[in-house]
Amino acid sequence: MRIAIGCDHRGLNFKQPIIKLIAEMGHTYEDFGCYTAESVDYPDIAKKVAEAIANGSFERGILICSTGIGMSIAANKVGGVRAALCHNAFSARRARQHNDANILCLGAELEQNIIPAIIEAFLNTKFEGGRHSRRLDKIKAMEG
Repeated sequence: MRIAIGCDHRGLNFKQPIIKLIAEMGHTYEDFGCYTAESVDYPDIAKKVAEAIANGSFERGILICSTGIGMSIAANKVGGVRAALCHNAFSARRARQHNDANILCLGAELEQNIIPAIIEAFLNTKFEGGRHSRRLDKIKAMEG
């Protein structure tokens, strides 16, 4: 699977272990920034990753900022993106099963020991379809 990943300055130290995990799982990735601890505006990074997902260049995305909230809000402004802020493996599984989420948003304030389970759940869980497809169609209609 091709993964687009990005972070703001607050998520920089969190991104490297996630990249390592993605590679260990056998996935490829592209890092959309940021690359230094210098302050950046998270919407700029969220837009790059979200557009890469929306245009089909990548199957999934991961965005990291201090809380994950800003990245989630910004990414969800791009049509075709379903970015989910997840704090545990259960919410990551449900985001995939029920919402076909294509971007995982994380807060850099999470405990690092729970991140592998969240990433694995998000990348390995399939969309269930069925009644959830009808709901996604309604969301897509809202996008215009």
